[in-house]
Formats: sequence, C-alpha cells, structure tokens
Amino acid sequence: MIRIPLFVLTILMSFQLLAANTKGQYIQPSNLSPKVRIETSMGNVIIQLDRFRAKITVNNFLGYVTRGQYDKTLIHRVEEGYLIQAGGFMTNYTEIEPDEPIINESGNGLKNKEGTISMAKQLTDAHSATNQFFINLNDNSNLNPGSSWGYAVFGEVIEGYDILETMSQVEVGYSDDLGYPTVPKKMITIIRVVILDE
Repeated sequence: MIRIPLFVLTILMSFQLLAANTKGQYIQPSNLSPKVRIETSMGNVIIQLDRFRAKITVNNFLGYVTRGQYDKTLIHRVEEGYLIQAGGFMTNYTEIEPDEPIINESGNGLKNKEGTISMAKQLTDAHSATNQFFINLNDNSNLNPGSSWGYAVFGEVIEGYDILETMSQVEVGYSDDLGYPTVPKKMITIIRVVILDE
C-alpha cells in the first residue's frame, strides 16, 4: 500500500479547492440567476445573469470575475445608442490573459435588446468568445442569430442603467494604444466586479 504524507495530501486538496473556486460552475451552482455588481469609475451597475439559458457563457464569465480578471480594467469601446464593451484590457493597455474560447450560445432564445449583456467574439469565428463582453444600449437585432451565428446574450442590467446612459455620452476617439476608433478620451475603468450573495 502506498502511503501519501499528510502534508502532500493537504497541498493536493488545497489545489483542488483553489481550482474549484476559480471555475464558474462552482460559483453559486444552484443559482440560475446569479447577480454581479460592476463597479466603474462612473458608478455601479448590477447585472442579473441567466444560467438557465446561457449556462456555458455565465460560468465562463463568473470564472473571470472570481479570479479578479476584470478588476482594474478598461471600458475600451463606447458607441452611443449601440453598445459599451469591456473585459479585454488592463488600464496600462495590456491584454487580459483569456481562457479557451467557449461555445456560442446565441441560439438560446435571448435577444440583444437594450440593457442586455452579451459576449464579444471575432466576426469570422462564431465560437471565439473568451473574456470580452458588451452591454447593448439599443435593441440591436443585427447582433442576433439569423442566417449566421449571433452574439450570445447571458443576462441583463437590473440596476444602474442610468450610469451606462451617461457613460455612452462621453467623448470618444481613436486610441493609438489599442487601435480602436471609439475609445473614451478620458479613461473609464472597471474598479472591480463583485459576485453578490444569493
């Protein structure tokens, strides 16, 4: 019989617990509608996620949240009357290290309506969503699935939409650091994202 020293067993169990605590499927696993608070430099927004319709996407998002990977990051795209996008860059303009891309759940019945949150992806790759997300500022039917894959909605804003409306009106322009045309000229940051109690 092989005997494993107690301290080795304790270390192995600690690693397993750490892994479990950083994966979204272990965050409030029985809660089909977890809520998060996105604390920005312009105010707080609370989002209710839909794990029933978008399980893979919600668990992916919660994984980034619980590891603190959205903390001290940029809101890097603002288009008034269209969307606000974040989740990809630190405040020093370096990219957040993404996990593996996830399956696109855009066929879950949820639409890109005003106030919903969706995953960003590459235009030419349906299943390329990783860490970037956006909030719809309009009923963006062009982002729904049709003859091709759409963008997966996985929740909606339930508090603080007025903050987003104010944010949508900031002055934007081209950023040499990011190479994007609609970056806020005065930096808007996500201070942290907090998972709220059930």
